[in-house]
Amino acid sequence: MPKTDVKGLTAALKKDGLSRVYYIFGADVTGVEKATSLVIKEALGENADIALTKLKGSELDMSELYDMVQMAPMMSDYNCILINDYNCEKPVDDMRGRTADDYTKPLLEAIKDIPDYTVVIFNVTGFEVGTRRDFRSGENIITDKNKKLADFAQKNGTVVESALKTSVELSRLIVDKVAARGGVISVDNAKELAEMCLCDELTIAGEVEKLCAYADGKEITRDMLADLVHEQNDTTVYTLANAVAAKNAKAAFEAVQQLNLDNDNRGAVLYAITSVFLDMYRAECAKRAGIPMDTAADDFKYGSRRFAMKNAYRDSGKFGLERLRACLWILRDTNVKLNSSPVDPRVAIEQAIVRMLTLQMQGRKR
Repeated sequence: MPKTDVKGLTAALKKDGLSRVYYIFGADVTGVEKATSLVIKEALGENADIALTKLKGSELDMSELYDMVQMAPMMSDYNCILINDYNCEKPVDDMRGRTADDYTKPLLEAIKDIPDYTVVIFNVTGFEVGTRRDFRSGENIITDKNKKLADFAQKNGTVVESALKTSVELSRLIVDKVAARGGVISVDNAKELAEMCLCDELTIAGEVEKLCAYADGKEITRDMLADLVHEQNDTTVYTLANAVAAKNAKAAFEAVQQLNLDNDNRGAVLYAITSVFLDMYRAECAKRAGIPMDTAADDFKYGSRRFAMKNAYRDSGKFGLERLRACLWILRDTNVKLNSSPVDPRVAIEQAIVRMLTLQMQGRKR
């Protein structure tokens, strides 16, 4: 079956029923979890709590997995096995003396003959699968070793990619969510809310609850968004970081303009900028070490800011480790300047942006 998305999966389950094997991945982790739940519900119905076999990808025993795959179901129509975060790039934490293929080949062997009564689901929620955009087909093509597992799933079952939705797509969902709660929001304001929340569906859901409670049936206005959601520095700084990555000076300076810099908040603004670049630096280091996103978020104690690590995993590759390190040095120098001389904070930060933009261009010439 060709690769599909969450919407296509829903239609396929209704029309064609279950596949024997699924590979579910994508930048929208919420969508990955939703797609996984759809398959599990189709396979197990209301018995998921007791009939689902959950396995951790980094702790697989291939001989045991073969036995599990062949085992007949006892409490449902299907034997359903969920394998979370098997990474073909680095299957286990300690790879000394072995290669990734030493694990992946036995895995593919264990699942090459899946009985009709078994459904095996591989889903990825804790690391980023490497992809590139194929502009001819419009699809994301997997570029790292996880392609082996995805290709197997596509040949023998179904591959589901859950890409991040655009603010336009999310605006329609927001309008519907607000309407379901007895409220009203215009499409333009819904789009702005999506952008303020960095198109993160979990964040959007929380903001919609808050806004609907405040509006109490009235229309959610732009003023309410400004007062209650109040676009945080993090949001504008993500725009700034992406503009620097794209060498888009106009967008970068427009983002600086939106930060409302003055002497009272200069420390907080610079901290917000530095935090985003530091998040990406940590993410890039972790990715190079083969560490899953969730593990990195736990190691660095991100807690409720886990979304920041998820965004950093997505965006850090636009810079690369060396450029991120250089950007952090520039921001460190800017902090010293702001704390040691009577400089205009806007001028100081704009100078830092120029240095980072120039750094990007120099990196391209090497």
